[in-house]
Amino acid sequence: MAHSHAHSHANTPCSPQEAEAFLTEAEALVEQKGQKLTRIRRKVLHLLLESSEPAKAYDLLANLDGEGAAKPPTVYRALDFLQDMGLAHKIESLNAYVACGHTSHAHSAVFIICDTCGGAEELHAVETGKALDKETEAAGFKVRSAVIEARGVCRNCAS
Repeated sequence: MAHSHAHSHANTPCSPQEAEAFLTEAEALVEQKGQKLTRIRRKVLHLLLESSEPAKAYDLLANLDGEGAAKPPTVYRALDFLQDMGLAHKIESLNAYVACGHTSHAHSAVFIICDTCGGAEELHAVETGKALDKETEAAGFKVRSAVIEARGVCRNCAS
């Protein structure tokens, strides 16, 4: 979620840009699916939106001030819910989470992760998703979800 940059190519960032508008959109999406964006879920999503880099669950827990006796399982349940709703992704190699701003469609998450600054950016990598679908279908495999992580140096650190 860190570093939102303008792109001049087909891949566009999936990070939400305006937190309050996104929270309103997220609430509507969750209600359409017959679920509720509870106070804790909303707060966890808000913390992900505010974070300048991928957030670890325990960092989120530490920032849930005013939310009663929130325990690690509470945060993990909220994160699982947000992932199920398509509102967040987990970056496995970092064991951290980011908000996803593309609530209108299901997609595979493609992250570019900077080894220098630690920033991560989600790409709307349509062609990558199509290639993955084609290759997995050829293998007789039906993908339910996928997270692709590419590590290297971001444009800011490279310059």
